[in-house]
Amino acid sequence: RLRKSEMAVRVQFENSSEVGVFSKLTNTYCLVGIGASASFYSTFEGELGESIPVVPITIAGCRIVGRMCIGNRHGLLVPSSTTDHELQHIRNALPDEVQIRRVEERLSALGNVISCNDYVALAHPDLDRETEEILADVMKVEVFRHTIADNVLVGSYCVFSNQGGLVHPQTPVTDQDELSSLLQVPLMVLNS
Repeated sequence: RLRKSEMAVRVQFENSSEVGVFSKLTNTYCLVGIGASASFYSTFEGELGESIPVVPITIAGCRIVGRMCIGNRHGLLVPSSTTDHELQHIRNALPDEVQIRRVEERLSALGNVISCNDYVALAHPDLDRETEEILADVMKVEVFRHTIADNVLVGSYCVFSNQGGLVHPQTPVTDQDELSSLLQVPLMVLNS
């Protein structure tokens, strides 16, 4: 028998397998978009609820919370369109040591334009300087403006943790090696 920690679990948000669009998982918390299907939330709660808070939310009235925010164990950034009620709900649910900031950024889908772990962040080349400074301060990361496979949506084209990461299949090997050196984690190309 497999121990629970060794199991893989399949989950869908309604009819979508784009799990990262509807959730944001860090080592300290998990945000889950509120949806018509209770099974999406209950799957996260069942697997993670004993270890970290699993919080059902919307951001700016949207269920695509993974695309709307960026977070790590130190902090969480949400767009300025996040309502006061949503922000208070998040603050009440997350551990006190997690800093939460609303940012005024024209590239408001923060999860599309930023990817990070607990030490480093890759950001869209056109991210506002003020947002970059807030990102570095709140999340306690070193920020690098970069592209992945010649695409500026770094949060959509890669994901990485403190142990490793995945990049888009069209990322050239030289870029993959450069990024791996920059991020100080091994990277793999995600083939479809």
